[in-house]
Amino acid sequence: MSTMALGKTSVEAPVTAAPQRPGGRVGKVRFVVLGLLFAGITINYIDRATLSVALPHITDDLGLSDGVGGLLLSAFFWTYAFGQMPGGWLADKVGPRIMLAVASLWWGLATAAMGMARGVASLVGLRALLGLGEAPSFPSSAKVVSRWFPASERSFASATFNNGNAVGGALSIPLVTLVVTGLGWRWAFAIAGGLGVLWALGWWLYYRDPEEHRSLGAAEREYIESGQEQETAEEAAASARIGWRDLFRFRMIWAMMLGFFCVNFVAYFFITWFPTYLVDEYHLDALSFGFLGMIPGIASMLGGWSGGLFSDWLVRRGTERTKARKIPLVGGLLGTSVIALAVISPGVGTALTALSVSYFCSTFAAASVWALPADVAPTAAHVGSIAGIQNTAANIAGILSPLLLGVLKGITHSFMLPLTLAGGVALLGAATYAFLLPKVERLKMAE
Repeated sequence: MSTMALGKTSVEAPVTAAPQRPGGRVGKVRFVVLGLLFAGITINYIDRATLSVALPHITDDLGLSDGVGGLLLSAFFWTYAFGQMPGGWLADKVGPRIMLAVASLWWGLATAAMGMARGVASLVGLRALLGLGEAPSFPSSAKVVSRWFPASERSFASATFNNGNAVGGALSIPLVTLVVTGLGWRWAFAIAGGLGVLWALGWWLYYRDPEEHRSLGAAEREYIESGQEQETAEEAAASARIGWRDLFRFRMIWAMMLGFFCVNFVAYFFITWFPTYLVDEYHLDALSFGFLGMIPGIASMLGGWSGGLFSDWLVRRGTERTKARKIPLVGGLLGTSVIALAVISPGVGTALTALSVSYFCSTFAAASVWALPADVAPTAAHVGSIAGIQNTAANIAGILSPLLLGVLKGITHSFMLPLTLAGGVALLGAATYAFLLPKVERLKMAE
């Protein structure tokens, strides 16, 4: 009689090769869905980055210290990080249509309400509500990609929705600066929140899963299905017995969590302390800050799509899935570590170059980070849960990074130590994906 054990895998389940396009037009409905998803993540990041851009003005208006500023930037991640697992679980249970519509409505209203805040307590409370509302966004987005894209396009699709963070972060700098200088910081929150509410309505009206979407043709549906992982009935039954808590018994999950923690520790510098860094270190005026501040964000967009295209190209040419994901993960994080070189830069130009290379490499790696949940999920019903688990660890970094970097800046009155620490964390992430991440294959229970 056999017994069932968790935490190890048997022979890798069959994985389909790159799907062959049928004759005639395949259709592009999946890219319309992806475009809408990209727009939602872009608005998501504009809403969360509004505080970062407006913080100097809020500080002057309300008389906040650097320590309180770090507290405000960190408060978002308290609920955002710990909302990831339930958010991913709910995305698996109720589906991404409901989950993303409710989440966007929630975060839009929370952002708008911040424009009415009168003190530290209300700002902290509303930032915590904003984090809770945005928590399901990325797990739900990974769920959408797993349903709408074959494996050979999955890394690019993941890079595209993930690039919404770079686009939102980059656009927030000139747009929020323009609104703050023209109308005041309170109006900046009201306008940003309104965008979230409008997107929630658009998503609810348009999105359906592939089997329910009226605009999806038979050729495109066949193309999507032909490039997704297949499994036998026995494998499906065994994998379905893996519960949510059981996932933590796999080394793969812990490696994904630690690796993404390191990616985000560096990345969240750019959406929290980066505006303050430019203003404090180089004394830029509002106009110079608005345009120069977009450069790392543009680099990160290019990095995300480059990483996604490169990983998918490796999959299509028959490269083993493990190598196709690990090469951009490890290489990207090694490149991310150059953020530390900004501390020895003689001027704003060289500093921005180092930071832009770092952000490019960070998103180059992140494309494969977001492809992993669909690659390793034991069943389609586990994709959102795994995405939520790895994003929980990533956003614990969101709690620690702005708070720790702010404290170090306050103690040393310089960004030298914070940026050096960020570079070291990037190297730790590269080592994690190189040596701790096992073979990239579907997790399952072995006889």
